[in-house]
Amino acid sequence: MKALENECMDEHHPHYKQAISRRDALYQRKHDIRSPFSRDYSRLIFSPAYRRMKHKTQVFFAVDDDHVCTRSEHVNLVDSISYTIAKELGLNTELTKAIAVGHDLGHAPFGHGGEKILRSLAKDYGLPSFWHERNSLYLCDDLEVLEDDIHHLHNLDLTYAVRDGIISHCGEMRQRCITPRKEAIDLSLIERPGQYEPWTYEGCVVKMADKIAYLARDIEDALRLDVITQAQVDALLKTLNQFGTPFSAINNGVIVNYFILDVVNHSSPEGIALSEEAFKKMQLIMNFNYACIYEIKRVKVHTQYVQLIMHSLFDFLYDYGQRMTFVDDLKKDMIHYPKLISHYLAWLEKYAYFGEKREAIYENKVVYDFTCDEKALAQSIIDYLAGMTDSFLLAAFNELLSF
Repeated sequence: MKALENECMDEHHPHYKQAISRRDALYQRKHDIRSPFSRDYSRLIFSPAYRRMKHKTQVFFAVDDDHVCTRSEHVNLVDSISYTIAKELGLNTELTKAIAVGHDLGHAPFGHGGEKILRSLAKDYGLPSFWHERNSLYLCDDLEVLEDDIHHLHNLDLTYAVRDGIISHCGEMRQRCITPRKEAIDLSLIERPGQYEPWTYEGCVVKMADKIAYLARDIEDALRLDVITQAQVDALLKTLNQFGTPFSAINNGVIVNYFILDVVNHSSPEGIALSEEAFKKMQLIMNFNYACIYEIKRVKVHTQYVQLIMHSLFDFLYDYGQRMTFVDDLKKDMIHYPKLISHYLAWLEKYAYFGEKREAIYENKVVYDFTCDEKALAQSIIDYLAGMTDSFLLAAFNELLSF
């Protein structure tokens, strides 16, 4: 018997009914052979936000190198790692796959730097704090839409267990053991990343896999881009090999294999866990990455550049919203700013209400009610910016510079 087979979130689990519950009823086709979690996985990978991740930053911004990790590749690595761990522990791999592919859908362009800038803008305009775990759930709940069989748009309506795993995945938390919380709570009440552990063991697996996925991959990219030197990596290897299982090298294959095997061997009903040795090695690698990659001067300079871009685009669109002829003026100027304005107008058409009846094809939720919500404008622009890819953000900014 596998270590966590009795905890598998399937039809035999006492909380399965809650796990597969949805906020709204999802339409059902005849003879659908998929489980609820498999349906969620399909809905996520077919979503526009999933496609955009291939042009969003993981660590290094808008790099002209096809071999440097993007947000999309990171998500696929988390999917692979969590699948392997869950399979070996006897957990529901369909659930881990759905959580994994959705966990970073709400990441801002330009990675954590972009996230900090949008958080600052949200604070300036009295909006809820922007953090990517919450934004991923918000995007899945309220923003992402898929067409039905007659081309009408609907929200994704994911299951509770997948939604919970998405908002609870915070990969920056440093934990040796992740134990699922006991109660299914209202996910809208979560106020900060890491406030609650995932509700399922599968969610805890994805949270652990998120850390494992970026440890060595970011080092490989930093080496490729000459951000760090081989001498620095060799010094880290020497430090890691002073105790416990020696590594033959620091690369994705060696590191991922080591941590997967360790998690499988040390997890139990008490939680998804690392050994003391593996946890210490993880801490050392994370410390190295922060000191030598994530917080270096080059990254800070680039973040200042992105701040200029995001603030400029926000202010440009916000100024239109101060006019009574807001939408008409946007349409009039679309010829000068075809990318920025046309896509923003399409965004409003899909999610906004201005007092007139919406087109029948839009059966998704109204997110911005401009008739009664004074913060609708700022929220719509922040959401629009958050959904952009790195390349689209740069192209939109360049439109502001052209005459």
